[in-house]
Amino acid sequence: MIHLSQLIRTSLLFFLWLSVSAWGNEQADPWLMIDKAGQAAHRLNYKGVFVYQSGANVSSMQITHMNYGPNGEFARVVVLDGVPREMLRQGNDVVIYQPKSEKIMVDKRRLQSSFPAVLPKLSADIKANYQIHLGGAERVGGHEGQLVMLEPRDKYRYRCKIWIDRESGLLLKMAFLSDKDDVIEQVAFSQLMLVNTVDNDWFRPDVTRGKTYVMAPEETVTPASSQDEGWAVTHMPPGFRKTEQVRRNVPGKAFPVNHLVFWDGFASVSLFVEPVGHGGVLPMVGSFSQGATNVLVSVHDGHQIVVVGEVPPVTVTQISNGVTFRK
Repeated sequence: MIHLSQLIRTSLLFFLWLSVSAWGNEQADPWLMIDKAGQAAHRLNYKGVFVYQSGANVSSMQITHMNYGPNGEFARVVVLDGVPREMLRQGNDVVIYQPKSEKIMVDKRRLQSSFPAVLPKLSADIKANYQIHLGGAERVGGHEGQLVMLEPRDKYRYRCKIWIDRESGLLLKMAFLSDKDDVIEQVAFSQLMLVNTVDNDWFRPDVTRGKTYVMAPEETVTPASSQDEGWAVTHMPPGFRKTEQVRRNVPGKAFPVNHLVFWDGFASVSLFVEPVGHGGVLPMVGSFSQGATNVLVSVHDGHQIVVVGEVPPVTVTQISNGVTFRK
């Protein structure tokens, strides 16, 4: 006869084995871990503080994120250093509060991704352009993190280290590395806790009474084709494909700005093309880097070309050189 205590111990061991087996299956497929981490950032409710380091710049931010199911996602991010700023996000719609003098600038825009919701969905693109393997375990922000490493297959993208919470599946830390293996940009939770709440009283900005609100002018965006403008992009870096092309009517600019986005499954690059302004004054040209972000500004055939992305300099250079104009 099996005693009750023995049955309980057997059941506990069985469920423990199931949990270990499930984690082992995820470890066997690090691609699946990244895919689940991307989902966890949208699905879970959490509060925390993360530190963003880009080159010599370091800033800390407080985030509160809630998923109310049918009512959607809500997030509030407060910058804790320097000039007060905060962002309120509902779905992909974002309002940014930026106090300036005696006014509060409100900038409404669309947001594609922000930490920790920065990991892409699993795709053939990312598998074609990166290799992946597991590292060791490391404690990040009070949580046990599993290290996953993305290794680029060529010189056109960065190596990336990703730490994922072994319990919740949430992204804890991400770092971009140079070809010399130096960390050039990283973001990581210093504090993190999962929460359970049903109210949304927290979803409002911390503003000073008596100040006026000024809504920043919104851009108008329309679909566009480079063929209509008499130019094209050729000789793209391998693995990048165009995912978006629009024409932006930016307040303060005399001409629309053409905006193209190229993507390799993980990293994205933006290309901006616009006619050079009148007056005989040419825009400033050149290149600069900020952490993992590289920017190249040039002028060709009466157009200013700006390429920006979290990719190595060789990538933005090849994209810029690939813009050709019909004679």
